[in-house]
Amino acid sequence: MKANFERCLAETLRHEGGYVNDPHDPGGETNMGISRRSYPNENIRGMTRSRASEIYRRDYWAPLRGDELPAGLDMVAFDGAVNSGVSRGAKWLQSALGVTADGKIGPQTLAASKQARAVEVIDRACDARLAWLRTLPTWSRYGKGWTARVEAVRAAAKSMVTVPERSATTAPSGGILAALLAILQSIFKRR
Repeated sequence: MKANFERCLAETLRHEGGYVNDPHDPGGETNMGISRRSYPNENIRGMTRSRASEIYRRDYWAPLRGDELPAGLDMVAFDGAVNSGVSRGAKWLQSALGVTADGKIGPQTLAASKQARAVEVIDRACDARLAWLRTLPTWSRYGKGWTARVEAVRAAAKSMVTVPERSATTAPSGGILAALLAILQSIFKRR
């Protein structure tokens, strides 16, 4: 979904924040997630959102074939790629889809993504990402923030998934929640 790039970018930038130069961060000087280490010729301190968007579209979204991935799955792969590298973002998605995790989104991954139960794939990919992050030596310093980020990305990705219409044979609107509320109301009416 071509239109989903801006939505995914906005979520990722929400986590990346602005300019920082944390001596404990292996990326060094960073702005909007663009690091001096990865982009030595960029003006990191003067990075604009427009320039960051160009870099993210060219170097992260395009290699992940984000325009061809279903909404939600694109978010999971993209944010993982920005945070930990394009290959890892792709591999987490591929593993969650049950296809060869080679780090390159190709026809097999795209076909599987179109047939997948997106919410389940999002959960598996986010779980795998968190498991990998926990192995990093910087987990004790950044783990709480990384966990919050992955959980926020999980929720954002799930909100992007198109939910099919309920059929006439499924539970009526409210379903279990409505039934539970009715039971509780009947209990309190007896008092």
